Amino acid sequence: MSREPGGSSGGPTLEDVARAAGVSRATVSRVVNGIRNVDPAIQQTVRQAVAATGYAPNRAARSLVTRRAEIIALIVSGAGDDSETEQNAFASRVFADPFFGRVVSGVIAYLRPRSMHPVLMFAETAEAREQAVGFLRQGSADGALIVSTHAEDPLPALMTGAGLPAVLFARPPGDVPISYVDLAHYDGAQLAADHLLARGCRRLVTIAGPQDVASGHDRLAGFRDAVARHGVPCPPVAEADFTFRGGARAMTALLADHPDLDGVFAANDLLAQGACQALRDHGRRVPDEVAVVGFDDSTAAVSCDPPLTTVRQPVEDMAAEMARLLQERIEHQDRPVASVIFTPELVVRESA
Repeated sequence: MSREPGGSSGGPTLEDVARAAGVSRATVSRVVNGIRNVDPAIQQTVRQAVAATGYAPNRAARSLVTRRAEIIALIVSGAGDDSETEQNAFASRVFADPFFGRVVSGVIAYLRPRSMHPVLMFAETAEAREQAVGFLRQGSADGALIVSTHAEDPLPALMTGAGLPAVLFARPPGDVPISYVDLAHYDGAQLAADHLLARGCRRLVTIAGPQDVASGHDRLAGFRDAVARHGVPCPPVAEADFTFRGGARAMTALLADHPDLDGVFAANDLLAQGACQALRDHGRRVPDEVAVVGFDDSTAAVSCDPPLTTVRQPVEDMAAEMARLLQERIEHQDRPVASVIFTPELVVRESA
Protein backbone atom coordinates (compact mmCIF):
# COMPACT_ATOMS: atom_id res chain seq x y z
CA MET A 1 0.00 0.00 0.00
CA SER A 2 1.36 3.44 -0.94
CA ARG A 3 2.30 5.74 1.92
CA GLU A 4 0.97 9.27 2.11
CA PRO A 5 3.80 11.79 1.84
CA GLY A 6 4.85 13.26 5.17
CA GLY A 7 6.71 16.39 6.16
CA SER A 8 10.37 17.01 5.71
CA SER A 9 12.77 15.03 7.93
CA GLY A 10 12.53 16.13 11.58
CA GLY A 11 9.67 18.54 10.88
CA PRO A 12 5.95 18.42 11.66
CA THR A 13 4.11 15.40 10.27
CA LEU A 14 0.60 14.69 9.05
CA GLU A 15 -0.11 13.23 12.50
CA ASP A 16 0.89 16.54 14.12
CA VAL A 17 -1.48 18.43 11.83
CA ALA A 18 -4.27 15.92 12.48
CA ARG A 19 -3.92 16.35 16.25
CA ALA A 20 -3.94 20.14 15.95
CA ALA A 21 -7.01 20.09 13.69
CA GLY A 22 -8.87 17.40 15.62
CA VAL A 23 -9.40 15.28 12.51
CA SER A 24 -8.01 12.03 11.14
CA ARG A 25 -4.68 11.71 9.37
CA ALA A 26 -6.55 10.58 6.25
CA THR A 27 -8.59 13.80 6.24
CA VAL A 28 -5.42 15.90 6.51
CA SER A 29 -3.91 13.90 3.64
CA ARG A 30 -6.93 14.54 1.43
CA VAL A 31 -6.81 18.30 2.09
CA VAL A 32 -3.03 18.53 1.58
CA ASN A 33 -3.32 16.58 -1.68
CA GLY A 34 -6.08 18.84 -2.98
CA ILE A 35 -8.77 16.15 -3.03
CA ARG A 36 -12.03 18.06 -3.15
CA ASN A 37 -14.52 15.78 -1.33
CA VAL A 38 -13.84 17.40 2.05
CA ASP A 39 -16.22 19.80 3.78
CA PRO A 40 -15.02 23.42 3.22
CA ALA A 41 -15.13 24.16 6.96
CA ILE A 42 -12.92 21.15 7.67
CA GLN A 43 -10.56 22.20 4.87
CA GLN A 44 -10.20 25.60 6.50
CA THR A 45 -9.53 24.02 9.91
CA VAL A 46 -6.85 21.77 8.41
CA ARG A 47 -5.19 24.65 6.58
CA GLN A 48 -5.08 26.65 9.81
CA ALA A 49 -3.47 23.66 11.54
CA VAL A 50 -0.93 23.35 8.70
CA ALA A 51 -0.02 27.01 9.19
CA ALA A 52 0.11 26.67 12.99
CA THR A 53 2.34 23.58 12.95
CA GLY A 54 4.55 24.71 10.09
CA TYR A 55 3.94 21.46 8.22
CA ALA A 56 5.57 21.33 4.78
CA PRO A 57 4.70 18.45 2.44
CA ASN A 58 7.50 16.46 0.87
CA ARG A 59 6.72 17.49 -2.68
CA ALA A 60 8.82 14.77 -4.31
CA ALA A 61 7.08 12.05 -2.31
CA ARG A 62 3.71 13.63 -2.93
CA SER A 63 4.32 13.68 -6.68
CA LEU A 64 5.05 9.97 -6.57
CA VAL A 65 1.68 9.40 -4.89
CA THR A 66 -0.40 11.75 -7.08
CA ARG A 67 1.66 11.36 -10.29
CA ARG A 68 1.32 15.11 -10.78
CA ALA A 69 3.83 17.92 -10.98
CA GLU A 70 1.50 20.27 -9.07
CA ILE A 71 2.59 22.92 -11.56
CA ILE A 72 0.20 24.82 -13.82
CA ALA A 73 1.47 26.58 -16.94
CA LEU A 74 -0.02 30.07 -17.28
CA ILE A 75 0.63 30.80 -20.95
CA VAL A 76 0.24 34.20 -22.61
CA SER A 77 -0.01 33.44 -26.29
CA GLY A 78 -0.14 35.65 -29.35
CA ALA A 79 1.08 36.21 -32.87
CA GLY A 80 4.58 37.58 -33.38
CA ASP A 81 7.72 37.16 -35.41
CA ASP A 82 10.90 35.43 -34.33
CA SER A 83 12.99 38.55 -33.76
CA GLU A 84 14.29 39.18 -30.26
CA THR A 85 13.07 42.77 -30.46
CA GLU A 86 9.49 41.70 -31.18
CA GLN A 87 9.54 39.06 -28.45
CA ASN A 88 10.78 41.60 -25.90
CA ALA A 89 8.14 44.06 -27.06
CA PHE A 90 5.44 41.41 -26.61
CA ALA A 91 6.50 40.75 -23.02
CA SER A 92 6.65 44.50 -22.31
CA ARG A 93 3.09 44.98 -23.58
CA VAL A 94 1.86 42.13 -21.40
CA PHE A 95 3.41 43.51 -18.21
CA ALA A 96 2.22 47.05 -18.98
CA ASP A 97 -1.44 45.99 -19.26
CA PRO A 98 -3.24 45.82 -15.87
CA PHE A 99 -5.45 43.07 -17.28
CA PHE A 100 -2.69 40.46 -17.10
CA GLY A 101 -1.78 41.32 -13.52
CA ARG A 102 -5.39 40.72 -12.56
CA VAL A 103 -5.37 37.34 -14.30
CA VAL A 104 -2.24 36.31 -12.39
CA SER A 105 -3.78 37.48 -9.11
CA GLY A 106 -6.92 35.44 -9.65
CA VAL A 107 -5.01 32.32 -10.68
CA ILE A 108 -2.68 32.49 -7.67
CA ALA A 109 -5.58 33.08 -5.28
CA TYR A 110 -7.12 29.81 -6.44
CA LEU A 111 -3.98 27.69 -6.74
CA ARG A 112 -2.12 28.69 -3.57
CA PRO A 113 -4.49 27.10 -0.99
CA ARG A 114 -4.37 23.90 -3.06
CA SER A 115 -0.56 23.66 -3.03
CA MET A 116 -0.45 24.20 -6.79
CA HIS A 117 1.92 26.68 -8.40
CA PRO A 118 1.85 28.60 -11.70
CA VAL A 119 4.73 28.92 -14.15
CA LEU A 120 4.45 31.90 -16.49
CA MET A 121 5.26 31.20 -20.14
CA PHE A 122 5.13 33.31 -23.31
CA ALA A 123 4.12 31.69 -26.58
CA GLU A 124 4.18 34.44 -29.19
CA THR A 125 5.98 32.45 -31.91
CA ALA A 126 5.57 29.02 -33.49
CA GLU A 127 8.73 27.80 -31.74
CA ALA A 128 7.53 29.08 -28.35
CA ARG A 129 4.17 27.38 -28.82
CA GLU A 130 5.85 24.06 -29.57
CA GLN A 131 7.99 24.49 -26.46
CA ALA A 132 4.89 25.10 -24.36
CA VAL A 133 3.22 21.95 -25.71
CA GLY A 134 6.43 19.97 -25.08
CA PHE A 135 6.63 21.30 -21.51
CA LEU A 136 3.26 19.74 -20.74
CA ARG A 137 3.87 16.57 -22.73
CA GLN A 138 6.95 15.73 -20.67
CA GLY A 139 4.97 16.15 -17.45
CA SER A 140 6.59 19.38 -16.27
CA ALA A 141 3.11 20.84 -15.75
CA ASP A 142 -0.26 19.20 -15.19
CA GLY A 143 -2.21 21.54 -17.45
CA ALA A 144 -2.32 24.96 -19.08
CA LEU A 145 -4.25 28.18 -18.54
CA ILE A 146 -4.10 30.09 -21.82
CA VAL A 147 -4.56 33.83 -22.25
CA SER A 148 -4.55 34.55 -25.96
CA THR A 149 -3.98 37.97 -27.50
CA HIS A 150 -4.82 37.00 -31.08
CA ALA A 151 -8.03 35.70 -32.63
CA GLU A 152 -6.29 33.12 -34.82
CA ASP A 153 -3.97 31.83 -32.11
CA PRO A 154 -3.19 28.16 -32.91
CA LEU A 155 -2.13 27.24 -29.36
CA PRO A 156 -5.57 26.13 -28.06
CA ALA A 157 -5.90 23.71 -30.97
CA LEU A 158 -2.34 22.45 -30.45
CA MET A 159 -3.09 21.73 -26.78
CA THR A 160 -6.38 19.93 -27.41
CA GLY A 161 -4.92 18.06 -30.38
CA ALA A 162 -2.20 16.72 -28.08
CA GLY A 163 -4.81 15.62 -25.52
CA LEU A 164 -3.44 18.01 -22.89
CA PRO A 165 -5.65 19.56 -20.16
CA ALA A 166 -6.12 23.25 -20.97
CA VAL A 167 -8.58 26.08 -20.33
CA LEU A 168 -8.78 29.33 -22.27
CA PHE A 169 -9.56 32.87 -21.11
CA ALA A 170 -12.08 34.08 -23.74
CA ARG A 171 -14.04 32.32 -26.43
CA PRO A 172 -11.89 29.98 -28.54
CA PRO A 173 -11.41 30.47 -32.27
CA GLY A 174 -13.58 28.33 -34.53
CA ASP A 175 -14.75 25.03 -33.10
CA VAL A 176 -11.75 24.18 -30.91
CA PRO A 177 -13.05 21.79 -28.20
CA ILE A 178 -11.61 23.56 -25.16
CA SER A 179 -13.17 24.77 -21.92
CA TYR A 180 -13.18 28.53 -21.44
CA VAL A 181 -14.36 31.48 -19.38
CA ASP A 182 -15.53 34.73 -20.90
CA LEU A 183 -17.57 37.86 -20.31
CA ALA A 184 -20.78 38.90 -22.08
CA HIS A 185 -18.88 41.72 -23.81
CA TYR A 186 -21.79 42.61 -26.10
CA ASP A 187 -24.06 43.17 -23.09
CA GLY A 188 -21.39 45.23 -21.33
CA ALA A 189 -21.07 47.60 -24.27
CA GLN A 190 -24.83 48.05 -24.26
CA LEU A 191 -24.65 49.11 -20.61
CA ALA A 192 -22.14 51.79 -21.62
CA ALA A 193 -24.32 53.02 -24.48
CA ASP A 194 -27.47 53.15 -22.34
CA HIS A 195 -25.65 55.15 -19.66
CA LEU A 196 -24.30 57.74 -22.12
CA LEU A 197 -27.70 58.11 -23.76
CA ALA A 198 -29.41 58.47 -20.36
CA ARG A 199 -27.05 61.38 -19.63
CA GLY A 200 -28.38 63.11 -22.74
CA CYS A 201 -25.37 62.43 -24.99
CA ARG A 202 -26.38 62.25 -28.65
CA ARG A 203 -23.19 62.98 -30.61
CA LEU A 204 -21.50 59.75 -29.66
CA VAL A 205 -18.22 58.28 -30.85
CA THR A 206 -16.43 55.09 -29.92
CA ILE A 207 -12.82 54.01 -29.70
CA ALA A 208 -12.92 50.34 -30.61
CA GLY A 209 -10.36 47.71 -29.76
CA PRO A 210 -8.72 45.51 -32.39
CA GLN A 211 -11.42 43.84 -34.46
CA ASP A 212 -9.43 40.63 -34.86
CA VAL A 213 -9.94 40.04 -31.12
CA ALA A 214 -13.35 38.64 -30.14
CA SER A 215 -13.81 41.00 -27.20
CA GLY A 216 -13.01 44.04 -29.36
CA HIS A 217 -15.49 42.93 -32.00
CA ASP A 218 -18.27 42.15 -29.51
CA ARG A 219 -17.88 45.44 -27.62
CA LEU A 220 -18.17 47.46 -30.81
CA ALA A 221 -21.19 45.45 -32.01
CA GLY A 222 -22.97 45.81 -28.66
CA PHE A 223 -22.43 49.58 -28.58
CA ARG A 224 -23.57 50.09 -32.17
CA ASP A 225 -26.72 48.03 -31.71
CA ALA A 226 -27.66 49.78 -28.47
CA VAL A 227 -27.43 53.30 -29.89
CA ALA A 228 -29.27 52.21 -33.03
CA ARG A 229 -32.21 51.06 -30.90
CA HIS A 230 -32.37 54.58 -29.45
CA GLY A 231 -32.54 56.12 -32.92
CA VAL A 232 -29.03 57.55 -32.84
CA PRO A 233 -27.12 57.34 -36.13
CA CYS A 234 -24.25 54.87 -36.29
CA PRO A 235 -21.49 56.48 -34.21
CA PRO A 236 -18.11 57.28 -35.74
CA VAL A 237 -15.46 54.68 -34.89
CA ALA A 238 -11.70 54.86 -34.47
CA GLU A 239 -9.93 51.53 -34.00
CA ALA A 240 -6.85 51.26 -31.78
CA ASP A 241 -4.84 48.72 -29.86
CA PHE A 242 -5.72 48.38 -26.17
CA THR A 243 -3.20 50.99 -24.97
CA PHE A 244 -3.14 54.49 -23.47
CA ARG A 245 -1.28 55.82 -26.50
CA GLY A 246 -3.77 54.19 -28.84
CA GLY A 247 -6.64 55.86 -27.00
CA ALA A 248 -5.02 59.29 -27.14
CA ARG A 249 -4.31 59.00 -30.87
CA ALA A 250 -7.82 57.76 -31.66
CA MET A 251 -9.45 60.50 -29.59
CA THR A 252 -7.38 63.18 -31.34
CA ALA A 253 -8.47 61.85 -34.72
CA LEU A 254 -12.14 61.73 -33.70
CA LEU A 255 -12.01 65.30 -32.36
CA ALA A 256 -10.56 66.50 -35.64
CA ASP A 257 -13.41 64.95 -37.64
CA HIS A 258 -16.22 65.43 -35.10
CA PRO A 259 -15.44 68.46 -32.93
CA ASP A 260 -18.99 68.62 -31.54
CA LEU A 261 -18.89 65.10 -30.00
CA ASP A 262 -20.33 64.86 -26.50
CA GLY A 263 -19.94 61.18 -25.50
CA VAL A 264 -17.20 58.57 -25.87
CA PHE A 265 -17.24 54.83 -25.31
CA ALA A 266 -13.76 53.33 -25.21
CA ALA A 267 -13.33 49.55 -25.46
CA ASN A 268 -11.04 49.35 -22.43
CA ASP A 269 -9.88 51.56 -19.58
CA LEU A 270 -6.44 52.27 -21.01
CA LEU A 271 -8.07 53.56 -24.20
CA ALA A 272 -10.45 55.65 -22.12
CA GLN A 273 -7.61 57.04 -20.01
CA GLY A 274 -5.77 58.05 -23.18
CA ALA A 275 -8.96 59.61 -24.52
CA CYS A 276 -9.37 61.71 -21.37
CA GLN A 277 -5.81 62.96 -21.72
CA ALA A 278 -6.39 63.94 -25.36
CA LEU A 279 -9.64 65.71 -24.45
CA ARG A 280 -7.82 67.73 -21.76
CA ASP A 281 -5.07 68.58 -24.24
CA HIS A 282 -7.72 69.97 -26.58
CA GLY A 283 -9.43 72.01 -23.88
CA ARG A 284 -12.46 69.75 -23.51
CA ARG A 285 -13.77 69.15 -19.96
CA VAL A 286 -14.73 65.65 -18.81
CA PRO A 287 -17.59 65.08 -18.07
CA ASP A 288 -19.02 68.62 -18.39
CA GLU A 289 -18.48 68.81 -22.15
CA VAL A 290 -17.69 65.20 -23.05
CA ALA A 291 -18.71 62.10 -21.07
CA VAL A 292 -16.35 59.11 -21.24
CA VAL A 293 -17.06 55.46 -20.40
CA GLY A 294 -14.40 52.75 -20.36
CA PHE A 295 -14.44 48.98 -20.01
CA ASP A 296 -12.83 46.53 -17.53
CA ASP A 297 -12.82 48.45 -14.20
CA SER A 298 -9.05 48.09 -13.96
CA THR A 299 -6.49 50.13 -12.02
CA ALA A 300 -6.45 52.51 -14.99
CA ALA A 301 -10.08 53.39 -14.22
CA VAL A 302 -9.36 54.62 -10.69
CA SER A 303 -6.07 56.33 -11.59
CA CYS A 304 -7.64 58.22 -14.50
CA ASP A 305 -8.35 61.95 -14.18
CA PRO A 306 -11.28 62.04 -13.61
CA PRO A 307 -11.93 58.49 -12.34
CA LEU A 308 -13.66 56.47 -15.04
CA THR A 309 -17.20 55.30 -15.28
CA THR A 310 -16.61 51.84 -16.71
CA VAL A 311 -18.04 48.40 -17.35
CA ARG A 312 -16.71 45.95 -14.79
CA GLN A 313 -15.11 42.74 -16.00
CA PRO A 314 -14.43 40.58 -12.89
CA VAL A 315 -11.07 39.37 -14.19
CA GLU A 316 -9.84 37.95 -10.88
CA ASP A 317 -12.99 35.86 -10.47
CA MET A 318 -12.83 34.76 -14.09
CA ALA A 319 -9.19 33.71 -13.73
CA ALA A 320 -9.97 31.75 -10.57
CA GLU A 321 -12.83 30.00 -12.36
CA MET A 322 -10.51 29.19 -15.23
CA ALA A 323 -8.14 27.53 -12.75
CA ARG A 324 -11.03 25.61 -11.18
CA LEU A 325 -12.13 24.30 -14.57
CA LEU A 326 -8.57 23.21 -15.26
CA GLN A 327 -8.31 21.36 -11.95
CA GLU A 328 -11.51 19.50 -12.82
CA ARG A 329 -10.09 18.65 -16.24
CA ILE A 330 -6.87 17.35 -14.68
CA GLU A 331 -8.73 15.18 -12.19
CA HIS A 332 -11.45 14.00 -14.61
CA GLN A 333 -10.10 14.10 -18.15
CA ASP A 334 -13.21 12.40 -19.54
CA ARG A 335 -15.46 15.33 -18.63
CA PRO A 336 -17.01 17.30 -21.50
CA VAL A 337 -15.68 20.77 -22.23
CA ALA A 338 -17.46 23.58 -20.40
CA SER A 339 -17.92 27.33 -20.67
CA VAL A 340 -18.63 29.90 -17.96
CA ILE A 341 -19.87 33.33 -19.07
CA PHE A 342 -19.71 36.17 -16.53
CA THR A 343 -22.14 39.10 -16.39
CA PRO A 344 -20.79 42.66 -16.71
CA GLU A 345 -21.79 45.51 -14.42
CA LEU A 346 -21.67 49.28 -14.87
CA VAL A 347 -19.53 51.12 -12.30
CA VAL A 348 -20.41 54.84 -12.21
CA ARG A 349 -17.66 57.30 -11.29
CA GLU A 350 -16.89 60.87 -12.33
CA SER A 351 -16.15 60.66 -16.07
CA ALA A 352 -19.78 60.07 -17.10
